[in-house]
Amino acid sequence: MEALSIFDEAREGYACDINDNYIEVLKNKFSGYSGRTPARIETADFFSKDWESDLYNLPEPILVIGNPPWVTNSQLGQLGSDNLPAKLNHKKMKGLDALTGKSNFDISEWMITRMIEWLQKKQGTVAMLCKTSVARKVLLNAWENDKKMEIATMHLIDSKLHFQISADACLLTVISSDKKHKECEVYSHIGADNPIQTIGLRDCFLVADIDCYERTKHLIEDSQYYKWRTGVKHDCSKVMELEKTGEGLYVNGLGETSELEDLCLYPLLKGSDLANGRNPEKFMLVPQTRIGQETRYLAEVAPKTLEYLKKYGDLLDKRTSSIYKGKPRFSVFGVGDYTFSNWKVAIAALYKKLEFFVVGPHKGKAVVFDDTVNFIAMDNAEESYRLADLLNSSTANDFYKSFVFWDSKRPITIQLLRSLDIDGLLAESANNYKYSISKTSRQLQLI
Repeated sequence: MEALSIFDEAREGYACDINDNYIEVLKNKFSGYSGRTPARIETADFFSKDWESDLYNLPEPILVIGNPPWVTNSQLGQLGSDNLPAKLNHKKMKGLDALTGKSNFDISEWMITRMIEWLQKKQGTVAMLCKTSVARKVLLNAWENDKKMEIATMHLIDSKLHFQISADACLLTVISSDKKHKECEVYSHIGADNPIQTIGLRDCFLVADIDCYERTKHLIEDSQYYKWRTGVKHDCSKVMELEKTGEGLYVNGLGETSELEDLCLYPLLKGSDLANGRNPEKFMLVPQTRIGQETRYLAEVAPKTLEYLKKYGDLLDKRTSSIYKGKPRFSVFGVGDYTFSNWKVAIAALYKKLEFFVVGPHKGKAVVFDDTVNFIAMDNAEESYRLADLLNSSTANDFYKSFVFWDSKRPITIQLLRSLDIDGLLAESANNYKYSISKTSRQLQLI
């Protein structure tokens, strides 16, 4: 009714939902409807309805508005719903990716993509409430498949205020025509007049800030010398993360104290510690120095540590990730010589800021990170400061800003970090001015 009252020149209205109760409520509201636009209301299944036939005879331009389900196909399956699209590999994932869940997708993503396809032979507009991450995926799919799209906009919505849910949301609007623009203006709220950024497809990349991208795209290339790594992945913090309570005594997340050798225990910084400038308060037990190393060697060099791991072996054995299958017992991942480097340049992967830190040894021992931190292992303090200053420079900041979508669950990914040609940026900086170590980059004052 609201749509028909606003678009008073509309010649026909149609509404559907799979839930009979919702349809009855709507029909009751329409019982007193006095508008001049005829409206058809019915119960219908989105996934089985022949939309192409229904839309074929509609007068143009067509406006499709709605609020599709904000759940994934697997979540609907868990809820026992059979209202799902056909079991196709929606994103054409290869075998392993499909098996490990990367082919899981939001139902709204599939639905909005289909709506845009409907209008490829029609003049019309799709306007949908959805998560911002879904909107970007829909747009990327349309751009990559060269769909007709003259205008695309995203108006951000405070979903906590309006829907009492914690999810970044927007009103996605797509206007079809014979033109094929591959940009989308993003507005801070529904009533905003000026966009806060323009995203788009450039050189096969989904770009978060087109202006920043154009200034820095010459720096896209993997660095040959500097290698980004992720912190240690163990998936059992209650066992593998401990606090020191006395000489050789450590208490774990279960509140139980054990006497352990110091050999495999390293000062730990989580992403939250790093981003907030905190010193290590816990230690991580790292039983391997490389991926796949047998842990039986601990019997000779750290027997108490091995007994500790055996004591909690049932918890470690229950780790569900497939990466532990077929690996030595008590295995962890993200370990190598780089893990134990005394100097590192690091960034918190889950925090919404581009800030790189220099991390040195803590009380004479290398600091290790969990898997919410990305880092480069360094040889010495001087080189670490130089690299951190470079990564905190305006040029590097613009480069990363051109690709970062801050509403992502993990905005700072290894793939993003590795895409910057650090060697090229270093050479460019050296050519522009005589570089000196300013130590403007923050160093955690580890003592």
